[in-house]
Amino acid sequence: MNHIYKIILSATLALFLAAGFAQSTDEIYGNARLLNQEDDGFRGIWYMISAPDSDYKLKYGGGLGTYPANHYPFSVYVAEVNKTFFCYGGTDESNSTLYHQVSYFDHTTGRVARPTIVVDKATDNAHDNPVMQVDKEGYIWLFSTAHGVQRPAFIHRSAEPYNIKEFERIPATKIENGEVVPMDNFSYLQIYYDNDHGFLGLFTFYQRRELTGRMVNCRDIAWMTSPDGIQWSEWNYLATIEQGHYQSSGQQGARVATSFNHHPNREGRAGLDFRTNLYCLVTDDFGQTWETADGKSVDLPLTSITTDALVHDYASEGLNVYIIDLNFDEKGNPLILYLTSKGPDPGPENGPRQWYTAYWTGKKWRINPVTTSDNNYDAGSVYTHGNRWRIVAPTTVGPQAYNTGGEVVMWESRNKGKTWKRKQQITQNSEFNHSYMRRPVNVHHGFYAFWADGHGREKSKSRLYFCDIHGNVYQLPEKMEVEFGFPLLIEKSDM
Repeated sequence: MNHIYKIILSATLALFLAAGFAQSTDEIYGNARLLNQEDDGFRGIWYMISAPDSDYKLKYGGGLGTYPANHYPFSVYVAEVNKTFFCYGGTDESNSTLYHQVSYFDHTTGRVARPTIVVDKATDNAHDNPVMQVDKEGYIWLFSTAHGVQRPAFIHRSAEPYNIKEFERIPATKIENGEVVPMDNFSYLQIYYDNDHGFLGLFTFYQRRELTGRMVNCRDIAWMTSPDGIQWSEWNYLATIEQGHYQSSGQQGARVATSFNHHPNREGRAGLDFRTNLYCLVTDDFGQTWETADGKSVDLPLTSITTDALVHDYASEGLNVYIIDLNFDEKGNPLILYLTSKGPDPGPENGPRQWYTAYWTGKKWRINPVTTSDNNYDAGSVYTHGNRWRIVAPTTVGPQAYNTGGEVVMWESRNKGKTWKRKQQITQNSEFNHSYMRRPVNVHHGFYAFWADGHGREKSKSRLYFCDIHGNVYQLPEKMEVEFGFPLLIEKSDM
């Protein structure tokens, strides 16, 4: 391990203990365990939320190893070693627990490394899936999220740069009411890194607030920063509108933008299931200050739906909003990918699930339709290459219709999202639905989107995949008898 890092980590741990945080390993991890154990292949977690009154059984479910859209990133390309490092929610042979796993694809050799099980999270809940970053020294950071306050969150860092064999727990702290306390709970994390600033994390904070004379469980969105990943700032709220928010975000250098909806507090059609409206905030100094896309300053946290950050009012149209991804054009203008529906339940009655892009042109928000799909939780990624933009997403009906995911399609726009054309369908005749195609940081054309599959209505195995920019689809090996193996080409592109 780097000598300086050892000194910093030892000193921080000493302060951590001196502050009264001395705990045994069991107390730190609860039921979870640090394993640092090599796995024998790639198995994704299968997870679901049921919809018992539905013909489609599940509100959403399937192979959710790269779920949800509010977690980012799952993969990072590092040019110095020509590798895409990735993490995912894995599991054991019986899908009885959630493993936080790390591997990489070597673009030089075309091979993938046997995955490392870093943490057994002691749950089968895919909301606890990990996200990752790679710092300027090549250390791999794994952020093991929580889902609310029931289970703790953790931060681990690789023992050596660019090495996935061993990870060490970081005794992270944050400032709370002027005091240094453990930083052991964060949900729906999107974590960004900049060489000059360090880390910026966008996340959800679960708390009860009084609304219209009653106490309500709310999901408020916030941000935090850290120069070193060890000592974190005080948590700062972005928005606390009505019953809270879901946010999805993206980074371009020191610029980060976040797009979010809100959970209405009203009579009927209220709460988490009836998320609506579309908002956007931007920071150009890695979280020090925030403003609207047109540069207007705002008072944070946002507390009213009548805000300059509002991109479009979907509440007045009675529509739900599910934010999928956020990217930027070459000038740093944000591009939001999202879909709308008539309600939370699966099935045709709440369709169509209409996909849109909302693009800040530099002068105004321009909203254009892309396509439709059959489930509220269909999710993919949007890419920008000059004037040529692409979307990789499960927008064609899969073997389990009206359940999460489907067959994967590559869409393309050559006029900055004004119109979209179906470029090619890159999976066909699949056994299971494919879901949650995720875009790597610093995306390489050879590892363009990363996702999993799984049965949309009943418990099944889940396999992991990636595609290249041309639409060739590769499956990661379910079994590996050697340390490095070749992904299996399962769909050859006709491009």
